[in-house]
Formats: sequence, structure tokens, C-alpha cells
Amino acid sequence: MSQYVIAIDQGTTSSRAIVFDHSGNIVSSGQMEHEQIFPQAGWVEHNPVEIWDNTREVIGSALSKANLTRHDIAAVGITNQRETTVVWDKNTGEPIYNAIVWQDTRTQPIVDELAQDGGPERFKQKVGLPLATYFSGTKIKWILDNVEGARAKAEAGDLIFGNTDCWVLWNLTGGVDGGVHATDVTNASRTMFMDLDTLQWDQDILDTFGVPASMMPAIKSSSEVYGTVHTSQLLREVPVAGILGDQQAATFGQAAFQAGEAKNTYGTGCFLIFNTGEEIVHSKNGLLTTLGYKLGDAKPHYALEGSIAVTGSLIQWLRDNLGLISSAPEVETLAAGVEDNGGVYIVPAFSGLFAPYWRADARGAIVGLTRFANKGHIARAALEATAFQTREVLDAVNADSGVPLTELKVDGGMVANEALMQFQADILGVPVVRPKVVETTALGAAYAAGLAVGFWKDLGELSSNWGEDKRWEPQLPAEEQERQMRLWKKAVTKSMDWVDEDVK
Repeated sequence: MSQYVIAIDQGTTSSRAIVFDHSGNIVSSGQMEHEQIFPQAGWVEHNPVEIWDNTREVIGSALSKANLTRHDIAAVGITNQRETTVVWDKNTGEPIYNAIVWQDTRTQPIVDELAQDGGPERFKQKVGLPLATYFSGTKIKWILDNVEGARAKAEAGDLIFGNTDCWVLWNLTGGVDGGVHATDVTNASRTMFMDLDTLQWDQDILDTFGVPASMMPAIKSSSEVYGTVHTSQLLREVPVAGILGDQQAATFGQAAFQAGEAKNTYGTGCFLIFNTGEEIVHSKNGLLTTLGYKLGDAKPHYALEGSIAVTGSLIQWLRDNLGLISSAPEVETLAAGVEDNGGVYIVPAFSGLFAPYWRADARGAIVGLTRFANKGHIARAALEATAFQTREVLDAVNADSGVPLTELKVDGGMVANEALMQFQADILGVPVVRPKVVETTALGAAYAAGLAVGFWKDLGELSSNWGEDKRWEPQLPAEEQERQMRLWKKAVTKSMDWVDEDVK
């Protein structure tokens, strides 16, 4: 009997494969980073072929480390960087352009053009999203408008689209030799093209964007057998049975299955998801309405999401662009060398401001500098920026839901940073809870796949796997908490109205 499930986690900076046992514990893993391509300011790309090559490599690495074969694996789950857009020729399997990453802002002119009729929330009632460069729809349109011959090939039915889950699934199941062209509801809900009620592509919106329906993948649930791995691959004939966008996968891995439960993932960006159950809740406070998960034929679960573009990538920027640190963990040591932020605030609006502001005209700012400030204050301000942004998103969630959150489950790479987690609890005024298994994104995809093939029997079994590792209680006096938030909000205003016609 197969004893394990493998999850492919195709993320913004790397691709990973992680093998989990029945208790949800990590057995082995493989990981490879891929190149971050910046052709010009505001543009962010990945090479889809490199991503697929790395995916095959990390699967092999994870299996070999645990001395496993395909016979030990019950199912494959996929989770992915959402919104990152790949368009490829279905006859050759070749991408016609690099993947345009979710952080990319080149499509702002398309957003502005579409917003002339109905404003930024033109499609929000139907799809849950404002017009923004963040989502896949404008990226597909840009490729069709700017890659020579693309539109003609798309209209002839030769080009297909997918976020990276779809790209990996298609290649894993055979590519040009019968590859499955499908996505799940969570990824579909990030395109701007899926109707939240019907869970189908909306033809009117596709027509407005000029995207042929023939390009779009079939929309499936998050937990069902989509196909089996192609015979040319290491995992040949193993069912591919779960797909969840990375933030929904982390929520699922945190066992936040019920309405009112929430998690915050600290990765390249920061994403707080609040489960609203079977009810579609339309935000009045700058949040996104999105799909949480759908298991087979069961009713879908919806969620509110607060998306923050830059958190962990701010630490990468301190390392790679400024040379302030040589490795990410050093930021905690540097920050610990000062008593407070010294009045310094960093607003990392590198791609504009996401939730709850949605201001494409914002750019990064460091404010409050005096001769007193040193690199320790900069490091501390970089960490605190993550916590401040999360507080603003949580305030919006509380306002939309009407039910104040009593604790926050956290996961992702930055939760290893004890100073950040304590400050997060301080600025929120509620406990912050880290689980024993912090790789909840991959775990969620594994859970979805395992449920589909009977490896796990139900959500109750998954909930029993969840265990608390550490809890941080708030210690900051309320008046200091509010003073810090007042200064943070003042700093945010300094980042706005930066981009105009001659500043990009």
C-alpha cells in the first residue's frame, strides 16, 4: 500500500517537492530556486521551461532522499504562485513568452483603459476582484497584444493559458502527448474571468479583455483526480488529485476549514485569508473575495483575502540590492541590536500598494530618517513593515466580517523570526500561533490530493493532525500600539501619488 503523498509547491522564488506521511509530517523534500528576471522597472518574469525542469528535478530529489519510488506515493498535489501567467503553444509545448509574475506592474495602462468604463471595481461584484495589475487577466491580454503573431495563433485555437499550477499539471500528465489542461477553482478565481456564483468562465468579461475562451483551462474542484502522471515521468501512473493556489493551500494545511477561521502566510508577500464558509462576502474595506476550496462535488467554500505584495522580498532586497545583510536570518540579529525602530518606517510599495489601499501610484519609501538612524533601525523597520501591513489587513477583515478575530494562525518562512512574531502579536493585540508543521502550503496541497484518493478519509482526520508549536501573547500597551499605527499610516501616505506620467 502507498504510504505517502507528494506535494509540488511551485512558488515565486523556487520549486519544491515535499513528501508527507499520514500524520502530515515531512518525510523528505527537494528544492531549487529559479531565476528572477527583471527586464525593466516594474517588470518581473520567470522562465516556464526552467520551472518545469526544476519541478522534475525536485521530485527526483525528494524521492531519492527518502529512498522511495512511485509505488510508495498515493497521489500528487500541486500548489503554486497564483496569478503568474503562462501562455504556450499546445502543439509544441513551447511558451510564447516568459511567465509574467504576479508582482509585475506593466499592465497598468490596460487597467486604466478598462477602468474608464465602470471604474476599478467594474467586474468586482461578479469576480470578487478589483481591476489591478496583480491578476492574470491583464497579463494574458498584454501577451496577446505585444507578442508578434500571438493573437492570430490564439484565435486559431493554438495557444493555451494557465497559471503555474496548470503549466505543471499539463506537463506532468503528458504535455503535447495528452496533457490535461485544467485548473482548480482557487486559481481560476484569480484570473478576473471566473464568475464566483457559477464557477465558470464569464464570456462577457473574456470578450471585454479580448481573450479567446479556447485558451482557458477546464475549471475543476480542488480535490479530484485530474489525470495520472505520464509514463515518461518518475511518478508515472500516480494520480494527480489536488490543486490549490498557494494561499488557499496554506489555509487548508492550517486546517482552517470552517467559517470564521483565518491564517496569515509570511512569504515573498503576505496573505491573510479569512474563511467565510459557503457565503460569498463582498468586501467594503479593500479585501478580495476569493475561493477558499472546493472538495469534489461538495459546495465551494469562499474567503476574504488581504494581499500584501512585499514582505519577505523586502528582506531579500536588503540582502541583494543594498548588501545590508548577507543572509536573510541576519536581519533578526541586526534588528535585535537596537531597542526600537528609532522613528524609522519602511513602506515597501515596490509594486504599488495592495490591500487595503490598491494604489498603483505608490512606490517604496523610507521615512523618519535622522542622523541617529543606523542599519539596525533599518532592519527593524523592515521587519515591522510586515507586521504593520498585516494589522491593516486584519482591521479590514474585522470590519467586513463583523466578527473580530481572536487569534491568528501563521505560517511561511518568516515565522521562524521570533522578534517579528512577537511584534506581530503586539501590534495586533491578539495571540499569534505557529503550528508544528510550518510548510502548510505544500501540506494543504497534499491534503487535497490525499482526500481525493482516500488516503485521508475526511476533514476531521486532517484537523487532528494540526498541532501548536508556539504562541506569542501581545505585550505592548494599547496606547503605544495605537501610536505606532498612527505613525505607520502617516508613513504610508508618503508613498502615495509618486507615479505620474514621467515617473515609472
